[in-house]
Amino acid sequence: MSETLTIHIYSFSYVRGGIPPDPTGHGGGFVFDCRALPNPGREEAYKNLTGMNEAVSRTLEEKAEVRTYWERVLGLVLDAAEVFRGRGFEHLSVAFGCTGGQHRSVYFAERLRRSLEEKGYACTVVHRDLPEGLG
Repeated sequence: MSETLTIHIYSFSYVRGGIPPDPTGHGGGFVFDCRALPNPGREEAYKNLTGMNEAVSRTLEEKAEVRTYWERVLGLVLDAAEVFRGRGFEHLSVAFGCTGGQHRSVYFAERLRRSLEEKGYACTVVHRDLPEGLG
């Protein structure tokens, strides 16, 4: 069993650059499209906030479709992480994309990092397209 598995988590904007490349050279991993979920960025109160702000998290977590999406994502990633660790893999990439790369994708990237770290996984997080001054 590998103790060196690192899970690399990205948030990104489909509009500002699309799916991020895999810098580990393994060319794989999960890409989750969050654009079908409610977008807090369309509401004036959340325009200058990010998925790291409590108000954005709270409004997303109030939505049943967000809770269902999260449960499915977490299940898939945890299953893969267990297999990857058991096979001695060192890297797993998980990317979340949304329209602007500011609210939904950032929220899920941070939430996944917290959940995986609670289970003992090493994680990195990159919010690639977060607007300057909001990160």
